Amino acid sequence: MTFKRRYTTIMQSSLFILGRQPALGIAELESLFGPELITPIDTHAAIVAVDPDDIPFNRIGGSIKLAGVLTEIQSTDWTALAKYIEDTLPKHLSGIPEGKLKLGFSTFGIHVDANTINKSALQIKKAVKSAGRSVRIIPNNDVALNSAQVIHNQLTSPLGMELIFLRNGSSTLIAQTISEQDIESYAARDQQRPMRDARVGMLPPKLAQIIVNLATGAKAPDRDFTVLDPFCGTGVVLQEAGLMGFSPLGSDLEPRMTEYSKKNLEWLQEKWDTSFDITLITGDATNLEWQENIDAIACETYLGRPFSSLPDTETLTEVMQDVNLIHKRFLQNVARQTKPGLTLCLAVPAWKTPDGFKHLKLLDSLEVLGYTRRSFVHARESDLIYYREGQVVARELVSLIRK
Repeated sequence: MTFKRRYTTIMQSSLFILGRQPALGIAELESLFGPELITPIDTHAAIVAVDPDDIPFNRIGGSIKLAGVLTEIQSTDWTALAKYIEDTLPKHLSGIPEGKLKLGFSTFGIHVDANTINKSALQIKKAVKSAGRSVRIIPNNDVALNSAQVIHNQLTSPLGMELIFLRNGSSTLIAQTISEQDIESYAARDQQRPMRDARVGMLPPKLAQIIVNLATGAKAPDRDFTVLDPFCGTGVVLQEAGLMGFSPLGSDLEPRMTEYSKKNLEWLQEKWDTSFDITLITGDATNLEWQENIDAIACETYLGRPFSSLPDTETLTEVMQDVNLIHKRFLQNVARQTKPGLTLCLAVPAWKTPDGFKHLKLLDSLEVLGYTRRSFVHARESDLIYYREGQVVARELVSLIRK
């Protein structure tokens, strides 16, 4: 095992620590890299057989950490793992630039608590100092460091190091963090946009990235590749597609929404020093004719009436029928205007009830409408639901291929 700025891996492998809803993250990785290169680890991580340097981590919304795999230890005992680092790390400091080293530890699936990690870290610190290097340990408040700790303490910088210990059955993978999710950038793209409207819902940029990645798959950034959002709202999906390097095309029933999107995308280009054409149309997605070429569709559709609490059965049934009809007409309209092979990812509503989620009825008849629902090897369709506790209306991600 060799510790350096960046890393030297024992294999061409990238370790992803997945976000709060890991099934979404796994589906996203599968869409980008293909199922054959992915090995899920427990429920919260995945190994992708791609060199970390080739990973476009800033466009991936469903993972919080990207790491290079260093080695695998045939033990899950924390005392043995910490002793291994204590003995090994001092031997591999020559590849790290001169200066004070900042060191942190995160564990996943290892039976240990934060206090024990901190005690072990002090022993490792002594070993590093004995090797002639100054080091500062980042204390653990939990068994894993959060994104703010990693970023604030610059643990992905040349003088920083976060070591990840991930249980893999009866062994432990040890990896070094290469990139951390950019929480400040996400917050800015969500909260600082000049035009916002809580009444139409607030799609998180990370979820928008997942939607775009499920729609575009392994397609490399290309300004000639057009991603359509036919329910563009305030333009969150469009902004993420534009930042990824695609050409965003948006439409919405309300003129106010297309105007909001225009202002938000202009703000984004200035703020992020990027440039792409902005094409926005006002029109009803159930009958609008898009004159532009469409290469993929990524959107949050019409979610129906918002509910702060579960409505009575009659009201919910009525809302579900209305929303289902709109989606049916929308998909029929798209099918008339597009060629076979078009890929889509739609965030459609799913309603949380005491008996589980209720889904759009048309999801059972997609073949009749001209679509095949894409299935994933490493994620179940039933798990591809973005949901926060207490919500009634969730977002179900549906990945489709035009037949």
